[in-house]
Amino acid sequence: MQKFKRIHVIVMDSVGIGEAPDAAKFDDVGTNTLLHISEAKHGLNLPNLEKLGLSDICKLEGVAIVDKPMGYYTKMQEASCGKDTMTGHWEIMGLHINKPFQVFPNGFPKDLIEQIENFSGRKILGNCTASGTEIIKQYGERQMKTGELIMYTSADSVMQIAAHEQIIPLEELYKICQFCRDITKDGKYIIGRIIARPYVGTCKEDFTRTPNRHDYALKPFDKTVMNALQDAGFDSIAIGKIRDIFDGEGVTRALRTTSNMDGMDKLISLLDEDFTGLSFTNLVDFDSQYGHRRDAIGYGNALEEFDARLTEIFAKLKNDDLLMITADHGNDPTYKGTDHTREFVPLLIYSPKFTQYGKIDLRKTFSDVGATIAENFAVKMPKYGQSFLDKLI
Repeated sequence: MQKFKRIHVIVMDSVGIGEAPDAAKFDDVGTNTLLHISEAKHGLNLPNLEKLGLSDICKLEGVAIVDKPMGYYTKMQEASCGKDTMTGHWEIMGLHINKPFQVFPNGFPKDLIEQIENFSGRKILGNCTASGTEIIKQYGERQMKTGELIMYTSADSVMQIAAHEQIIPLEELYKICQFCRDITKDGKYIIGRIIARPYVGTCKEDFTRTPNRHDYALKPFDKTVMNALQDAGFDSIAIGKIRDIFDGEGVTRALRTTSNMDGMDKLISLLDEDFTGLSFTNLVDFDSQYGHRRDAIGYGNALEEFDARLTEIFAKLKNDDLLMITADHGNDPTYKGTDHTREFVPLLIYSPKFTQYGKIDLRKTFSDVGATIAENFAVKMPKYGQSFLDKLI
């Protein structure tokens, strides 16, 4: 018998809570996303996360330690060898990644660029780590004259190709991106996602990216807990980036979002619907807007905005709902560079039906979340992870 009819997992993208034991291997010693944000803001106002036991995991300025939290709290250690978005999310759903996805902080290598130029018949502009909106401003007008391709990447394993829709037709852009996907699935280039980024406009002052973005993601290399839910006839609803991260695998319904707050709107609305299974939400702004841009104050403000919306979530949760709030990696905005950071992530667990509360053991893999979901719905257990369902009383 199911203990919970619906399980809701919210991933606060990049909200780490202290360096992992192997942080030195990633040059991330001393990182702590949440702690350093709280210090930068001279205190965080997070009353709902406070009630869930956030400061009981790591004391944060402005966030009190509570003797009687609303539910259970702990932190999780990433077992896989990467610190990127796909690795973190795939591990949450029961996979173990032992070969990291490739990242290219200094741009893509010459031989890969040459393959793409030879196939497309177009030269490559950029080939660097950049903001998508900024690189279009930088090179868009030139692209309109020359027809070159604008290519850029980020701290994640991603290749993005921007093209003006009136200069390079969508069909051609998609064909080029599919070629890039085909040649970077394995071997020495294992890139998580290829993204077509079309835009329109007449000059750098009015260039605008269009809704015709298309992601070409790697499929998970094995079945995840989401696949097990789908195969057993349960709902597996993806909110935000989740559908792209899993290339649609195990997703029964996808809700796209434009921001953290839009993601919360979608989830809050979904709570009014009758379904049985999983809702899986990614809130990417923490990472993309603040972590990578090393904006500790903006990051803190975004956390406070998220916390305020939890009041609405709590009000709509039913007795047979389970809420789990966690993260996929760290991105300490006070640390050097602009990359993700290898950290523990928080795990906060709540249901209105709980009669107990407190700390549960450190989780040694993110897959414990997936294993708990699988056990609840009596579907095929993942190869990795240990369920903590029996601790939730």
